[in-house]
Amino acid sequence: MLSLKRCLCIAFLLFNAVIVKAQQSPSISLRQLLNNVDQKAPALLTDSAAILIRQAQAAEVHDNWLPNLKLNYQADIGTSNNVTGPYFGFGIIPSSSGGIHSTSVTTAASANLGIAAFDWEVYNFGKYGAQNKVANSDVKVEQSQFAQSKYEIRAYAISNYLQLLRLQDFLGIQYRNIQRNAEIRRSVESLAKSGVIAGVDTSIAEAELSKARLNYIELNNQLKRVQLQLSAVSGIPYQSIIPDTTVEMTLVSQPTAYLFNPDTANHPLINFYRSVYQNSVQKENLVRKLYNPAISFEAAAWGRGSSIDAEGQYNSLSTGYGFQRGNYLVGFGISYNLFDLRRRQLKLRTQKVSTDYAMKKLEEQQQLLSISASQADVEMETARQRLQEIPKQLKAANDGYRQKLSLYKNGLTDIVELDAALNILYRAETDFMQAKYDYANALFQKAITENQVTTVLNLLK
Repeated sequence: MLSLKRCLCIAFLLFNAVIVKAQQSPSISLRQLLNNVDQKAPALLTDSAAILIRQAQAAEVHDNWLPNLKLNYQADIGTSNNVTGPYFGFGIIPSSSGGIHSTSVTTAASANLGIAAFDWEVYNFGKYGAQNKVANSDVKVEQSQFAQSKYEIRAYAISNYLQLLRLQDFLGIQYRNIQRNAEIRRSVESLAKSGVIAGVDTSIAEAELSKARLNYIELNNQLKRVQLQLSAVSGIPYQSIIPDTTVEMTLVSQPTAYLFNPDTANHPLINFYRSVYQNSVQKENLVRKLYNPAISFEAAAWGRGSSIDAEGQYNSLSTGYGFQRGNYLVGFGISYNLFDLRRRQLKLRTQKVSTDYAMKKLEEQQQLLSISASQADVEMETARQRLQEIPKQLKAANDGYRQKLSLYKNGLTDIVELDAALNILYRAETDFMQAKYDYANALFQKAITENQVTTVLNLLK
């Protein structure tokens, strides 16, 4: 028995140490947590890198208008033993010389050639502009994707922060339940020693006390799991994530906290699907411009030398190096493929289907948000009504327990009725804790759905 008492004392000291430590550790406000999430969430860091990729691609597309200026030079040695005749060029043509001898000549000749060629697609009837608009639209889609990810991760962090508050409140309830069971256990021991009650009450009280301790251990484990989840998205050590216990009551004490107008114009989810739709519209426009005619400016200058002279004589190989003739050519050209009309029609049809799909996804998301907002209002009203009723239950349960405990200490009731009263008080405290959580959770769910989280956070200053 002495060993059991020592164990109980040690357990109570440990519980007290946990509570004191939790009270002494600086709490982290929800705003601080969300700021850390914005800066250190791995998914957001990845999405921000994706934006840089899209911006680099857009800069690359913006330079599509740049002309081509190619410099080529070659020095060659070989035979020039061809016959005159037309042909299509298949890949590399070794020599374009015509036949100038009536017999086959295998004497080696030398030659060199230098070319500077300029090619610029000056005008293509809006294709460059359409490409730039699509590239800019791709950047906006990526930015909207980032904003959507940020919105979802913040919602995840808020949900876990409120869950942490709930578990912390639950631990407090469980700690008080352990204290009450310990008080009952001491009363049972005192009454059993004096012979007022049977010794079996001691076993019942010990079982209830052990059960309360096990519940505390499990709740503490759940709390640490939630802390670890928040640590993964915020970069804060999980031991340091202690929620601000005043959040729920601060919101409960402000009856107009949930009275705000929805912000659908800048909602991240709507903006993402809207950007996808606008991106598809821009791609439609690009398809229309992609197959337009192209007006090009062409210019070239070249020099050439050969060891074969104008009379067809094969001279020393060294005479073939160095430019002997020079030419230039300048001109404008226009090119258009008539079959591109059909290609544009087919590709535009495909893109229009994609645009229609994007529009339907946007309308679907708008409808889902509207339904979620209505559901949030219903949950908000239910939570508010529950909070108004819970204090009556809590007061009655607390009075009932105190009365039963007093009667038990005086030998006027049994342990079963006392445990029943204790369970009623425990349930009432749990219901009150759940009601506070439901109210805060419903309020934040409404704020998340209607894109007004900042408005609610401002109430927690």
